[in-house]
Amino acid sequence: MAGTSPALPSTISLMPSFRHNGVEIAYLDEGEGEPIVLVHGFASNKEINWVNPGWVKTLTGAGRRAIALDNRGHGASTKLYDPAAYRMALMADDVRALIDHLAIDRADVMGYSMGARITAFLAVHYGERVRSAILGGLGINLVEGHRGDLADVIVAALQAPSLADVGHPVGRNFRSFAEQTKSDLRALAACMRQRRDTLSRVEAAGIRVPTLVAVGTKDEVAGSAQSLAALIPGATAVDIPNRDHMLAVGDKVYKAAALDFLNHRP
Repeated sequence: MAGTSPALPSTISLMPSFRHNGVEIAYLDEGEGEPIVLVHGFASNKEINWVNPGWVKTLTGAGRRAIALDNRGHGASTKLYDPAAYRMALMADDVRALIDHLAIDRADVMGYSMGARITAFLAVHYGERVRSAILGGLGINLVEGHRGDLADVIVAALQAPSLADVGHPVGRNFRSFAEQTKSDLRALAACMRQRRDTLSRVEAAGIRVPTLVAVGTKDEVAGSAQSLAALIPGATAVDIPNRDHMLAVGDKVYKAAALDFLNHRP
């Protein structure tokens, strides 16, 4: 999940899409230069997570080709209602298929929150296609996972008759955000019912691409950036000062750290 921002820039035109294993995946492709694929978080989409906070403008302005997809069940991509359709391996394979579709050999990949989890699975299973990985809004919970009861709270909030019927503050935040993004609540509930797959510590240690882990210092969802970076050989951790899970995504410290990482990674 990522925060909201002002209306979309008029420079973003009608988005293309492609079909992968029966799922239509919408994406944007802006700029020229070395490609970076952007993978958004739960209940978000490519515009809310990457266009509105200025990431696409920042990356294309730095001479890079910014590619962002709508994950299955989100944005303009196909909505699915079977929780099993949202396994991380399947969602990572959607990203791999997009890289194939665009005839790119290797790309830098940046994900936020759920998108960072997808990026990590991509790095494990398709490491030869990932030049580097930036994991935003996700720390050691990539390995340790989230509390099951929190997922139940979010599912209940998404399935409630209205926002007014949601009492739990975390549930209200997710339901409110999903309504702001005009999301398919049933599809999001199915996605959340598929408990977040984790990587084992051995799998995390097996990531062999340059990796940056960036988490807000007030983020109560992600877990420690430093603890995750310590597991991944050569990984770097960055604290995003005074930002929670929602507000860290567009922070200037995060952007500066990501650009510096991209400019200096092998």
